[in-house]
Amino acid sequence: QLQLVESGGGVVQAGGSLRLSCAASGRIFNAYTMGWFRQAPGKEREFVGAISRNGFQTSFSDSVKDRFTISRDNAKNTVDLQMNSLKPEDTAVYFCAADRALYGNFSSRDYDYWGPGTQVTVSS
Repeated sequence: QLQLVESGGGVVQAGGSLRLSCAASGRIFNAYTMGWFRQAPGKEREFVGAISRNGFQTSFSDSVKDRFTISRDNAKNTVDLQMNSLKPEDTAVYFCAADRALYGNFSSRDYDYWGPGTQVTVSS
């Protein structure tokens, strides 16, 4: 089992920034591709971004590309999501997730472990 816990959510005005962090424990962290997903009320969970095991590759959805970045620290077992130029439509519960497969899965169905999520609210 890999345990994941997100932190850093909150309320921010449109145009502002937030940094989410996900702390992992229980297994070898660098054996997992890490992803961030989000779910707004009444909507399906959607892919936000992912980072490869060694941190050299990242991918993002079109809706957040050029505004969000992902980084990981395998020594500290953490993965961060830096969110800039936030918009009201970014409001959602944000989840970090771990995938045992090699990099390239961007569907929530492919991820094996999930954190409980953290709420991000962007006010207009």
